[in-house]
Amino acid sequence: MTTGIASGSVNLRLRETGCWQPSLFSRAGLQNCCKKFPWSRGACNNLQIKRYVHPNSGTRRPFQTLITSSIRDHSTKYFDFAVIGSGVAGLRYALEVAKHGTVAVITKAEPHESNTNYAQGGVSAVLCPSDSVESHVQDTIVAGAYLCDEETVRVVCTEGPERIRELIAMGASFDHGEDGNLHLAREGGHSHRRIVHAADMTGREIERALLKAVESDPNISVFKHHFAIDLLTSQDGSETVCHGVDTMDTKTHKVLRFISKVTLLASGGAGHIYPSTTNPPVATGDGIAMAHRAQAIISNMEFVQFHPTALADEGLPITPLKTRENAFLITEAVRGDGGLLYNLDMERFMPMYDERAELAPRDVVARSIDDQLKKRDEKYVLLDISHKSRDKILLHFPNIAAECLKYGLDITRDPIPVVPAAHYMCGGVRAGLQGETNVRGLYVAGEVACTGLHGANRLASNSLLEALVFARRAVKPSIDHMKGSHIDQTISRWWDPPVIPMQLGCTILEKIINRTKEVRKELKSIMWEHVGIVRSTTRLMAAEQRIGELELEWEAYLFQQGWEPTMVGLEACEMRNLFCCAKLVLTSALTRHESRGLHYTTDFPHVDERSRLPTIIVPCSNMNRTWSSRQLHKQQIC
Repeated sequence: MTTGIASGSVNLRLRETGCWQPSLFSRAGLQNCCKKFPWSRGACNNLQIKRYVHPNSGTRRPFQTLITSSIRDHSTKYFDFAVIGSGVAGLRYALEVAKHGTVAVITKAEPHESNTNYAQGGVSAVLCPSDSVESHVQDTIVAGAYLCDEETVRVVCTEGPERIRELIAMGASFDHGEDGNLHLAREGGHSHRRIVHAADMTGREIERALLKAVESDPNISVFKHHFAIDLLTSQDGSETVCHGVDTMDTKTHKVLRFISKVTLLASGGAGHIYPSTTNPPVATGDGIAMAHRAQAIISNMEFVQFHPTALADEGLPITPLKTRENAFLITEAVRGDGGLLYNLDMERFMPMYDERAELAPRDVVARSIDDQLKKRDEKYVLLDISHKSRDKILLHFPNIAAECLKYGLDITRDPIPVVPAAHYMCGGVRAGLQGETNVRGLYVAGEVACTGLHGANRLASNSLLEALVFARRAVKPSIDHMKGSHIDQTISRWWDPPVIPMQLGCTILEKIINRTKEVRKELKSIMWEHVGIVRSTTRLMAAEQRIGELELEWEAYLFQQGWEPTMVGLEACEMRNLFCCAKLVLTSALTRHESRGLHYTTDFPHVDERSRLPTIIVPCSNMNRTWSSRQLHKQQIC
């Protein structure tokens, strides 16, 4: 069970809903709760990583033989490091720690299927003499509505350029200008050109380079189509300790347990709690939900970024035959290169909302578009870049041009129909400056983490930057922890294994899957209608009640069909994770009594400086919880 703590309100009462305990907190109470976990000092004070000197620390050992010999049976594998996720954060981390031990990269689908692969715009970094780290810091803090942790921002902006150089050294190819230097683009919220990019397919190029390096590393084993079910944890006094993760091979329908000395969670976000998202189908909040169930601290979940410009299929000359699993992103760089937004009467509207017009931060642009759509009762707006030269458009945005042309739209001549879509979770598992969490042995990087960089709204192209910086910063403490840890070969027997429900039979399983699809669709609809771009207390409370009822109805249906709490299946486990993340977003949103960044509520339409602190959800365990909010296995006591 968890309790949401509103950051900043003098007295805050939380409502009871599902697994949330009604509590009364004061500002002093908040400080007592979080004093062991300030942003800039990492995890709890009693979670300091001890330094160990390893006799072979200066040389690389042949760990591949250990991988084979350490596997005791077909259902358990032992590794020094387990990495959950194969995006930029997971792969970059894996390549570094593989110099010191065996690494398992566990990925839900194909290795390239991650949010990284869909990132179009680029990576922000100060690489131009006329730019400065201080300018990047200020742009990030302004975009984040002054909720960012300044020390984290400075660390990321300072270390960013070196992380870009490392990617280039590894073979990543970025666009260059006629002068031979990197071509730097500008996006909304940035005061300078500082976006390193590979046309409009930057994430794909970074993923390609990293995967190539991973595939050639003998110390890294990639386990594709392995769905992470739950983290394996024990309780050591007041500390929770992570020992690895249970997974399910979605091709063979077998459970595989990974025991590891260190676990990195780099599993991405939770865009699929909404009906329209730019995230790939794998982004169902699995990492955030697993960490929450494992007693990790969660922060700032109310700040869900809606990208202002996803392709609106219903505005295309030729309507796609199939509904997309994820919305097609129209990168921020289109507006950065001079793209203008119009309503369907070809009236430019952004200057009415913000003096920065189309270059305003994403939260401002998304709310402006939302306002236009509601006032005019229209389904989409238009983004026009056709006033630029054809050659320049095709050079910078070949992927977007090709996608639109499939459906009869030539972006060099006609405006692009666009609409906001869920894009990025600014909140997540609370992390310190080295990616550490309050769970010993568990580190986080990428979208699953809440490092304090983004505050209340992410600055464009800061996501890949954050993933690169924190993946590298988590390496040294992870290695130190690994060298000082020992795996008991009997540890796998501590937890009962999850059960694949084959004995229920195909007919019942099909009924469960179909019902789960219906429930998933309804949850998405509730989140969009009540917990979308513009919110109100009444709508949030209605969503809280309906989602609570929907979850209980769904669980009751499962158990009536013979489902048991230890059973696992891809659709059911994704559904429990979506419920978990939706409730975390809701509870955080109800807690914040102001409008800041991505969280805009009509009941509290202004910024309240007393509330300029992160929202925290801390672990508790004194209340009965729903299936989505508890681990499948009983936590062991050391």
